[in-house]
Amino acid sequence: MSELSQQPVFLKDLHQPFFLKELPSIVGDEPPIDVGHLARTSLGDRDLELQVLELFDRQAEMLLGCMPEVDRAGVASAAHMLAGSARAIGAWRVADAAEALERAVAESRELASALQTLDCAVVEARLAICAMLRTRLSTERARSGAPPAQRI
Repeated sequence: MSELSQQPVFLKDLHQPFFLKELPSIVGDEPPIDVGHLARTSLGDRDLELQVLELFDRQAEMLLGCMPEVDRAGVASAAHMLAGSARAIGAWRVADAAEALERAVAESRELASALQTLDCAVVEARLAICAMLRTRLSTERARSGAPPAQRI
């Protein structure tokens, strides 16, 4: 296996997020990230907002990735951590889905449906984060006079 395939891929690193327009919201018209809440929790510090979003992106991938490998208590613990992180950035659908998964574990229900809902909510939030980070990168490049990123 090549070294590249062993490296985690983060949405912010992709050059062409062509899929942003193709993924409908899983619930309603509310955005996946409440940017007003994010701005308030970061005291309006745009750099801090972006750092927190990047951390959430990595943590969400890590926590979702570990769920198939752990027991039900581990799933509940990972869901609890993800719910807290999601609330911190205003990813309300992720928080709600993670809490629903936690309840499913506590009530000894099957987890497949709750896991799928959580996965969809996380994908939606991560796509929004990708778009936000790309917008920031494009803005920084334009301000610095650097040429736009080459598209592949």
